[in-house]
Amino acid sequence: MTAAPTTPGVLADRYGRVAKDLRVSLTDKCNLRCTYCMPAEGLPWLAGPQLLGDDEIVRLIRVAVERLGVTEVRFTGGEPLIRPGLPGIVAAVADLRPRPRISLTTNGIGLERLAPTLRAAGLDRVNVSLDTLDRARFATLTRRDRLADVLAGLAGAAAAGLSPVKLNSVLMRGVNEDEAPALLRFALEHGYELRIIEQMPLDAQHGWDRATMVTADEILAALGSEFDLTPDPAERGAAPAETWLVDGGPARVGVIGSVTRPFCGDCDRTRLTADGQVRACLFATEESDLRGALRAGADDEELARRWRTAMWGKRAGHGIDDPTFLQPARPMSAIGG
Repeated sequence: MTAAPTTPGVLADRYGRVAKDLRVSLTDKCNLRCTYCMPAEGLPWLAGPQLLGDDEIVRLIRVAVERLGVTEVRFTGGEPLIRPGLPGIVAAVADLRPRPRISLTTNGIGLERLAPTLRAAGLDRVNVSLDTLDRARFATLTRRDRLADVLAGLAGAAAAGLSPVKLNSVLMRGVNEDEAPALLRFALEHGYELRIIEQMPLDAQHGWDRATMVTADEILAALGSEFDLTPDPAERGAAPAETWLVDGGPARVGVIGSVTRPFCGDCDRTRLTADGQVRACLFATEESDLRGALRAGADDEELARRWRTAMWGKRAGHGIDDPTFLQPARPMSAIGG
């Protein structure tokens, strides 16, 4: 493999893709126990010294923005709202120049209270995970009776101006695949944008089974049974969701077919875990350590060089359809979305 280029302001791979979108996991902990993500008892969490400190996170984001051309930063988890320093981290990133767009993916618990503070700090918008509108089903899926808190969080985000508020929903066969139309009706009624996502092999239990996955085609058929969907004429670019106009628009719905309709060829993402590891792909089995270099005294240019090297080795695709595919050792909660 040829050496990574050292072009200032560019974070490229050997296939010509340029990473502009940084996903930053702030914690591997979560206050829900979604059945498709982790076991009821939770997971062995990262120890405190393993986690990047607030200042370390901001410094690495600054390197990404100022030296590597990142223009969008999304905070993820685990559940990022349980990170005590979140408002300060958001404010520091909003002060960077050029200022990146800043978003957050959350389960929505606590968002009602924090939304005004986060908006004032500089957060631009949120994605909220919501797989069902049924209280009993929510409690079964997440092992917590917190649907009311999530709905309040959505309303709080909209009231604070964190728009567009997007809903992320995962459909599972025999669990909630009948709710696609109801979720879209709910989104339309409240002015939210729905994204339905194919379930991916990122569960801690390694129990994912493609045969039980609800596919993008099935999702579209379910939505099409109650709504008129037409392809969105807007350019998709590197966005993971394919979008459709609902009943002629302007409302839209998106489907993220990560498994059956992979978009690896247009991927523009790079990932930083809560313990300071660069991941070139959500499904990567290798990581590159920035925490060790940072704590050993590396300057910004050295950190940028290491980051470029990590991304230069990115594979052409996630390889889920390859017979040799191996699910990453880390589950989604420890990687970030």
